[in-house]
Amino acid sequence: MTIQTHTPADVPARNTTAGDNPTAAHDTTTPALNKGKDGRGATTVADGVVAKIAGIAIQEIPGVHALGGGAARAIGNLREKVGQKDLTQGVTVEVGQTQVAVDVTLVVEYPHPLQEVADNARDAVYTAIEDLVGMEVTEVNITITDIHVPSEDEDADDAGREPRVA
Repeated sequence: MTIQTHTPADVPARNTTAGDNPTAAHDTTTPALNKGKDGRGATTVADGVVAKIAGIAIQEIPGVHALGGGAARAIGNLREKVGQKDLTQGVTVEVGQTQVAVDVTLVVEYPHPLQEVADNARDAVYTAIEDLVGMEVTEVNITITDIHVPSEDEDADDAGREPRVA
């Protein structure tokens, strides 16, 4: 979990040990307290929130079939059947005070160009995190673990098929 704070130069610093000395209340040699951009409080962004934003951004990229490796996808399929989709599946984030590093594992649909899908996913993560979270993204590492080849079995409607046995 990270705490993101911004303190503008125009917020006066507070000296909590000033006691009754009225001139010490606005001591400019004491650094300003990091309590948000207007001095009223700090904003904390959980790592899971950053991972979820990255996961949502990647799922919208053409050519991305799924996020995560084989075991993560199997567990994800079970979760989806009970109505709980994991939007952070295949996404790992490392969040610092002002910077984020992201690692993504994904499966690409055939015949999309792998490098193009990876570049588009990387751009989407950079944009989403910087715009929505307001933190700098230092790197987005993409690992493509598989390609998905659509088959006739997936596209066919089970109700419209003739039975194989009489």
